[in-house]
Order: sequence, then structure tokens, then C-alpha cells
Amino acid sequence: MKRKTMLTIISGFLLIISTGWGTLTEASQKIIYVPMDNRPVCLSYVQKTATAAGFPLTVPPKDCIANYRSSGNEVKLWKWLEKEAPTAKAAVVSTDSLNYGGLVASRKHHLINWMITKKIARLEELGKKNPNLKIFAFSTIMRTPEESIGNVEPDYYRFFGPSIFRLTQLNDKEDTNILTGREASEKADLLRMIPEDLLYDWMKRRKVNMKANQELIDLSHKKVFHFLAIGKDDNAPLSQTHMEARHLAHYGGGLQKKVFQIIPGVDQIGLLLITRAINEITGKEPKLYVTYAPGKGGSTVPLFSDESVENSVTDQIIAAGCKETLHPDRANIVLAINTPYDGRCQDSTSNENAPYSSNPNKQFAKELSKLVHGHKVSLADISYANGADNGFMYALENRDVLSHLTAYNGWNTADNSIGYAISQGVLSPRMNKKAITNLLKTRYLDDWIYQANVRYRVALDIDRHDFKLKYDLGKYYNRVLVDTNKLFKQYVADEPCLAGTDYSVEFPWNRLFEVDVRVS
Repeated sequence: MKRKTMLTIISGFLLIISTGWGTLTEASQKIIYVPMDNRPVCLSYVQKTATAAGFPLTVPPKDCIANYRSSGNEVKLWKWLEKEAPTAKAAVVSTDSLNYGGLVASRKHHLINWMITKKIARLEELGKKNPNLKIFAFSTIMRTPEESIGNVEPDYYRFFGPSIFRLTQLNDKEDTNILTGREASEKADLLRMIPEDLLYDWMKRRKVNMKANQELIDLSHKKVFHFLAIGKDDNAPLSQTHMEARHLAHYGGGLQKKVFQIIPGVDQIGLLLITRAINEITGKEPKLYVTYAPGKGGSTVPLFSDESVENSVTDQIIAAGCKETLHPDRANIVLAINTPYDGRCQDSTSNENAPYSSNPNKQFAKELSKLVHGHKVSLADISYANGADNGFMYALENRDVLSHLTAYNGWNTADNSIGYAISQGVLSPRMNKKAITNLLKTRYLDDWIYQANVRYRVALDIDRHDFKLKYDLGKYYNRVLVDTNKLFKQYVADEPCLAGTDYSVEFPWNRLFEVDVRVS
């Protein structure tokens, strides 16, 4: 009797540990997440995806994370991370947040090398103190945009951005010994035109960033990180970002792709590495079958990228802890990629993005209408940047595909959408039907209804008054939101797959570029 009582007590104690209080079980699966900033694609959408997959993330307090007004609080962030690390299984951390205070801060800071080196050494110490913690770190190579408005670059970039961009294209060609005599003359002219102090400021910051990334790669060689991803922010086949990526790839030579990668895109990497962490915690290595729209397909080089879609897909599948298969019936997920037939990507606000389906649209929609019956299909809609392909969406609607997809993404850059499509597709088997539907509707409302349609119409009205309002709504926030909601209702009413959806919309960064869509 005593033996039975003792066994009952022991069993009850173990049950309390594993379920009642959850300390040991939860600690074994706890994932810490330090985002680049609080934009929905970096934080709330990531949290919703991970939670739907059964892994609620442990995230820093709001005042530690960068927002549209200010950088994050690095001092508080470090203290929080060091406190949470001992009880976590994995940590997915933005080194831009830890080093600079966020993504935008990494482009505008006035820090010098020794300050960053000190913080990176702190990461090494974190790894030593927590040997069982898998650290998935991600950094960025500073972007090289053709132009920039909206206080996300130094002020002078509004005026000299195009010239600086062109100068870096010539620097990139010179670095590979393909600069012509005519281009050398053009470079000399640009150097005379761009104020020396401004160019010095921009290049000095890039050198600090470059040195920081080299030191992070050093930590990968020391096996401090389980995986390190360096993202290429807005980029082009010839640019400073492209050139620096080439040098960093050489610097990281010898490291396997499962340990270190330079990945096109940035905003998707947080969710991509969380997916990798979940796959490893659960002992999974999902297989993906990839299919492209007719035409150029995987050879397409999209806007804001310096490499082909096919390369991006391959690298991001590896980064997510997955494998590619050539047979759809052996795949856990079918990854469908909608690319432009001629390989020429445009912005979703282009007049070309009309609600009329082309023959390639119809052909690919027909293929997907067969695949969705019997396969989990995740679609990356990257024919246009910053929004959905309207003609293709209507072709899918006519084939009754939209309500049968497992995941859909068509936001911002092609590489962003690819990463999200991989992650949400791979994690979907862990989700219930309601969660999958909510994530789908969120993306339809954001990427299709807003980005490819509502945003364009709202922007047209704003441009009649002051185009700068698009980048800072200021006192017009509520007025613009009212107009936005009216347009949302008009578009949603016409789409059967969104009928009856209860949702809300906000402008989290007080600008038109992104919205935070919440589906009830």
C-alpha cells in the first residue's frame, strides 16, 4: 500500500512538472525571439504564425523593441535576453537590434567599431554561459536603395541617393575588373558631385557594419551560433550591398550552408529561423516540391534582389531546416511560385497590374487547382513587388483555389514572400483549420486587398495634396484610416473567399507602406 501511495505521489509530482506548472516541459521548447523592430511582418505576424504552430514565442517588452518613432532600448534588451536564455531551448536574435537598436538604426547610427565589437563579444559570452542554447542569429548588410524618402536613411539620401547608388554600381564593377574607361570617367564625375562629407558619412557607417558582420562570421567559426544568416537588404545585381555580400561570402568560406548563409531579403528571416528552430526541436526535416509559373520561372531576378528566384528558394529552404524534392507526392509541402512570364517584375501599383487574367495566369491557376486536392500548397505570389498579382488572383478565384491553399504570401520583396511562404507552409501541419484560415485571410487582406489595390488608390488621393504624407501621416492618420476602411469594404465585398471576415486595420508605422491586419 505504501509503495502504491509513493508511486502515486511521484506520478502526481511528475504530472505537475510536465503539465500543471509547465516549467520543465515549456523550458525544453521555449523559443526566445528578438525581432529587428515592431513592424507586423517582424513581430505580430511572426508571433501569430508560431503560436498557431504550438510554439508561443518569448519576446522582449515593447519598450525594448524599435518602433517607427525611436530605436529599441539596447541596455534593457540585453538584460532581458541574458535573463531568459538559461531556460530556453533556442534563441532567434536580430543582431541589428542588439548592436544598433533596430534595422533603421543600423543605417543611421554614429557608433564606432569598438562599441560594436564589445556587444558581439557579449554574444559569445551568452553562448558560453548557456551551452545548451541553440542561437540562431541574423544580421543585415546595409541596403543600397536607388532612392529613399521617409526618414529611414540619413536625410541627405533624399537628394543624393540616386547618385550614391550609381556610384556603388560602378564601384562594384571596378571591384571585379569590368569597369570601362567611360564608366571610370562617370565615376570621377559622381565623386566631384556628391559632397565629400556626406559620402564619407555613408561609407563610414557601412565599414562599421561590414566589420560587425565579419566578427559575427568569426563567432560562427567558433561554433557560438547554431546558425547565422546575413540578409541582403534592398539590393540590386550591381550595388554596394552586392559587392559587400561577395566579400562576406569569401570571408565565411569553409562554413556549410546549414551553419552560415547570406540570404536575399531581410524581413522574412526572423520567421524563417523560428521555423528552423521548431523543426529541430520537433525532429522534423520537411520536404518541399517547388513549381513555377510558366515562362522565365526560377531564372527571374526580381526587384530589390541581386540573384535569381531559384537561388533564393534553394537557400531559404535550407535555412528553414528543410529539404527539396523533385517529386510532389514525396513532399510535405508544394511551394508554388508565381513569377512574371517574361521575367520582368514590376511594382504592384503599376498600371500593368490590372484585374484581368493572362493566359499564363490561367495556365498556372489550372495547375494549382489540381495540386490543392491531395497536397498542401503554399503560394509565393512574386510576379509584382509589394503586393499581389491581381490577374492571377482572379484566375485562382475562378478555379476555387484561394480557399484551398495552405498558405499565401505576396508582400514586399520577392525574397520576403518566399521566406514566409516556406515557413507558413512548413508549419501548417501543426496548425488547426481555423488557424490556417485566419493566416490565409490575413495575407489576402494585406497583400492583395491593401497592397495591390487600396494602397494605390489612397496614395493617389494623398498625392493631390502632399506626396510626403504617404511616409508620415501625422495629423491625417484618422482621416486616411477612414478612407482606407471604406475601400477595404468595397473590395472585400466582392471576394467570396473573404465574405463574412471580421477584421481590423491599422497603420503601425504611421505611413501607407504597411498595415497591421487583425483577423478575429
